[in-house]
Order: sequence, then C-alpha cells, then structure tokens
Amino acid sequence: MNYKEKQIKKLFYPIGEVAQMFNVSVSCIRYWEKEFDILKPKKNKKGNRMFTKKDVDNLRIIYHLTKERGFTLEGVKKKLRENKADTIDNIKIINHLKNIRKFLVEFREEL
Repeated sequence: MNYKEKQIKKLFYPIGEVAQMFNVSVSCIRYWEKEFDILKPKKNKKGNRMFTKKDVDNLRIIYHLTKERGFTLEGVKKKLRENKADTIDNIKIINHLKNIRKFLVEFREEL
C-alpha cells in the first residue's frame, strides 16, 4: 500500500531554534518579546520560552518590518496597530513571489 507521509510540524519551538530561523540573537528575540504584546511564548517548568506557530508567524512579521523594510520598533508597533491584516497579506505576497523567483532561478540553471 502506498501512503503519503505527513510532514511533522512542531507545536512548540525553543527560543534558540527561533533565533536561528531568523538569523538573529536570542537576546533580540527576548527584546522583541518585551516590546510587542503580540508575542506570548509559553514557558515550561524550567522557565524556558517555547514559541508556538502563531508566535513564529508574528515574529516573521516583526522581522520583515524591522530587518527587511527598515522600520523602527515604534514604526512597527504603529503599523501593526493600524493595519495588521494588510501587513500580513503583503508579507504573504512577498514570500510567494520569492518562492516563484527561487523556482525560476533553479529552472534557468537546469536549462
């Protein structure tokens, strides 16, 4: 019998792994947690931060606005207060376009 293996996704990500995802320091993630109310990682019995998929998605928004678009932290806070939905849609579109570009570049190299 053939079957498709499901891709296993984690429920929680440790702070070190999240920092590696975004290529920033752990202290930067902790600082963003203090600055932004949308970040609410769970803490285990030891007190280690464990980020959910929603937290990682919110960090992706913060990272995009600060590191890729050059917003200040106050600017990011204002943008998220005013129109978070538009910002999320724009990030999804940008990521989709990046994936298309990556595919086309790989396709060109194969030719």
